[in-house]
Amino acid sequence: MSDNDHKQRMAQLEARIAAAKPAKSEKSHNDEHYSQAHLAWRMVSELVAGLGIGFGIGYGLDSLFGTIPIFLVLFILLGLAAGIRTMLRSAREIQAEQPAKAAEKDERG
Repeated sequence: MSDNDHKQRMAQLEARIAAAKPAKSEKSHNDEHYSQAHLAWRMVSELVAGLGIGFGIGYGLDSLFGTIPIFLVLFILLGLAAGIRTMLRSAREIQAEQPAKAAEKDERG
């Protein structure tokens, strides 16, 4: 094999590899998976934060007033409700962004 023939074969191989690779502008399945995981963790952390804040306030009030854990139970339930409300608000925001992203993707594709 001559050196020129080898270079030509390498150029053809590189062209085939470049054609087989997906375009960089497209979002891969893994990127989509990671963004969905990010949204899920965001929602979980919002729920846990609501519960934690409710627990802290309830425990603090019970310690301050020396009562049975009535404030603890009450504020944990309020924290749960607040966390769920925040999760639903985030879900609505995400749902509102989906049509905009789909339209943007259609314009590119």
